[in-house]
Amino acid sequence: MSALTIRDVPEDQIQTLKIRAAQAGKSLQAYFLDLIERETAKPTMAEMMERLNRETTADVSTADILSAIDEGRAGR
Repeated sequence: MSALTIRDVPEDQIQTLKIRAAQAGKSLQAYFLDLIERETAKPTMAEMMERLNRETTADVSTADILSAIDEGRAGR
Protein backbone atom coordinates (compact mmCIF):
# COMPACT_ATOMS: atom_id res chain seq x y z
CA MET A 1 0.00 0.00 0.00
CA SER A 2 1.25 3.49 -0.78
CA ALA A 3 1.63 6.44 1.55
CA LEU A 4 -0.07 9.77 0.85
CA THR A 5 1.01 13.19 2.07
CA ILE A 6 -1.21 16.25 1.87
CA ARG A 7 0.51 19.60 2.43
CA ASP A 8 -0.84 23.02 3.32
CA VAL A 9 -4.10 21.87 4.89
CA PRO A 10 -5.53 24.69 7.02
CA GLU A 11 -5.48 23.93 10.74
CA ASP A 12 -9.23 24.49 11.17
CA GLN A 13 -9.94 21.85 8.52
CA ILE A 14 -7.58 19.40 10.19
CA GLN A 15 -9.36 19.96 13.51
CA THR A 16 -12.75 19.36 11.87
CA LEU A 17 -11.49 16.12 10.34
CA LYS A 18 -10.00 14.96 13.64
CA ILE A 19 -13.32 15.60 15.38
CA ARG A 20 -15.24 13.72 12.68
CA ALA A 21 -12.81 10.81 12.88
CA ALA A 22 -13.19 10.67 16.66
CA GLN A 23 -16.98 10.81 16.38
CA ALA A 24 -16.81 7.87 13.98
CA GLY A 25 -14.59 6.02 16.46
CA LYS A 26 -11.68 5.96 14.03
CA SER A 27 -8.16 7.23 13.81
CA LEU A 28 -7.56 10.07 11.38
CA GLN A 29 -5.77 7.62 9.07
CA ALA A 30 -8.67 5.14 9.13
CA TYR A 31 -11.13 7.98 8.57
CA PHE A 32 -9.20 9.20 5.52
CA LEU A 33 -8.92 5.68 4.17
CA ASP A 34 -12.71 5.29 4.42
CA LEU A 35 -13.18 8.64 2.62
CA ILE A 36 -10.82 7.56 -0.16
CA GLU A 37 -12.50 4.15 -0.49
CA ARG A 38 -15.96 5.74 -0.70
CA GLU A 39 -14.82 8.32 -3.25
CA THR A 40 -13.11 5.80 -5.51
CA ALA A 41 -15.98 3.30 -5.32
CA LYS A 42 -18.39 5.58 -7.16
CA PRO A 43 -17.75 6.40 -10.81
CA THR A 44 -17.31 9.97 -11.98
CA MET A 45 -19.85 11.49 -14.35
CA ALA A 46 -17.34 11.14 -17.21
CA GLU A 47 -16.83 7.45 -16.39
CA MET A 48 -20.59 6.92 -16.28
CA MET A 49 -21.05 8.67 -19.62
CA GLU A 50 -18.30 6.59 -21.20
CA ARG A 51 -19.87 3.38 -19.88
CA LEU A 52 -23.32 4.44 -21.06
CA ASN A 53 -21.97 5.28 -24.49
CA ARG A 54 -20.15 1.96 -24.70
CA GLU A 55 -23.20 -0.04 -23.59
CA THR A 56 -25.74 1.75 -25.76
CA THR A 57 -23.74 1.76 -28.99
CA ALA A 58 -24.98 -1.00 -31.23
CA ASP A 59 -23.18 -2.50 -34.20
CA VAL A 60 -26.44 -3.20 -36.01
CA SER A 61 -27.21 -1.79 -39.40
CA THR A 62 -30.60 -0.72 -40.70
CA ALA A 63 -30.50 -3.69 -43.06
CA ASP A 64 -30.00 -6.06 -40.08
CA ILE A 65 -33.01 -4.57 -38.32
CA LEU A 66 -35.23 -4.77 -41.39
CA SER A 67 -34.10 -8.35 -42.00
CA ALA A 68 -34.99 -9.30 -38.41
CA ILE A 69 -38.42 -7.70 -38.79
CA ASP A 70 -39.01 -9.61 -42.02
CA GLU A 71 -37.96 -12.91 -40.37
CA GLY A 72 -40.30 -12.22 -37.49
CA ARG A 73 -43.20 -11.53 -39.82
CA ALA A 74 -42.46 -14.66 -41.85
CA GLY A 75 -42.53 -16.80 -38.71
CA ARG A 76 -46.13 -15.84 -37.84
